[in-house]
Amino acid sequence: MILLLSPAYPLRGGIASSSERLAQAFQQQGKEVEICSFRLQYPHFLFPGKTQYATDDPAPDLTIHTWVNSINPFNWLWVGWKLRQKKPDLIIVRFWIPFMGPCLGAILRLAKSNGHTRIIAITDNVIPHEKRPGDRLFTRWFIGAVDAFVVMSRSVEGDIRQFTPTKPVRYIPHPIYDNYGEKISRELALKQLGLASDKSYLLFFGFIRDYKGLDLLLEAMRDDRLRKMPIHLLVAGEFYTDPAPYHQMVAQAELGDRVSFYGDYIPNEQVKYYFGAADLVVQPYKSATQSGISQMAYHFGKPMVVTRVGGLPEIVEHGKAGYVVAVEPAAIADAIADFFENQRQKDMESAVHLASQQFSWENMVEGLEALKKGEI
Repeated sequence: MILLLSPAYPLRGGIASSSERLAQAFQQQGKEVEICSFRLQYPHFLFPGKTQYATDDPAPDLTIHTWVNSINPFNWLWVGWKLRQKKPDLIIVRFWIPFMGPCLGAILRLAKSNGHTRIIAITDNVIPHEKRPGDRLFTRWFIGAVDAFVVMSRSVEGDIRQFTPTKPVRYIPHPIYDNYGEKISRELALKQLGLASDKSYLLFFGFIRDYKGLDLLLEAMRDDRLRKMPIHLLVAGEFYTDPAPYHQMVAQAELGDRVSFYGDYIPNEQVKYYFGAADLVVQPYKSATQSGISQMAYHFGKPMVVTRVGGLPEIVEHGKAGYVVAVEPAAIADAIADFFENQRQKDMESAVHLASQQFSWENMVEGLEALKKGEI
């Protein structure tokens, strides 16, 4: 039996969604899978969004236990004991923030004390984008409980090696997010969102944090070349930071008729409309490891502009599936201008389709199975 120790329904977000999709990929290969998720993921005062919970329906045919309380050590002992008794062959644990290190490290140590269970961590991040006291101590405790690691960017592999020089690490690119519905026509997407058909649309998608560089994109939108084009920016995602400075930038640059904010969390069933409307997806990040947004763009067949940070250049081939540019507004504006002025859309969409075939869930499952068996 395989057990995923990860956020999952009714919690929302990319990690929960991708863990559920990974469970389905194992099930498709005939594996018995259960997910152990959180009854309390974050205390409310530490959570920057409006709610931690999804409004979508749960994924069908998944066994999800909402057991873990991230701040209660007595709960960690109880969950660890439960997992020890279940005696799964493999626990796949998601690690994305050092705050979870004490909780997950304690649970895993007790679970693997059965002498049977092997632990593999899918490490979305090891050194966080937004640093806090205790990060390294918490991360070190977690890493000590794990037998092997999967990373989805080379930069995270380097981060892990700061903590353990010998434990197995395998690089497997982030699989495509294909659980947000099928591609839809541009016409249907525009109609659903109430957008004009005589404009071209840029998409900035996902939770908005300062490190994601929305300010750089808004500055790029001031470029004279872009002002002369019928380009409109869609900012779709909940603010996890103060939205006021971004709205002030739009007002001061007189971009109010060229930028639309959709400031709430985008439910899963609505995602296809934003990507369906977009001509170009822009990820102007100031720091990154990998990004699920890129894999959503691949699924929906959309070219991308990404900045040269973390693992983003590893998955977007410059000049083919999109652009890899410097972390500065002028470079972002250059890429957007080139895309529209030189009519790159058709060729880049073809390249996106070809490149998407390398990002499969089967590849992730095979890599995890190989690590389980001690194969690198």
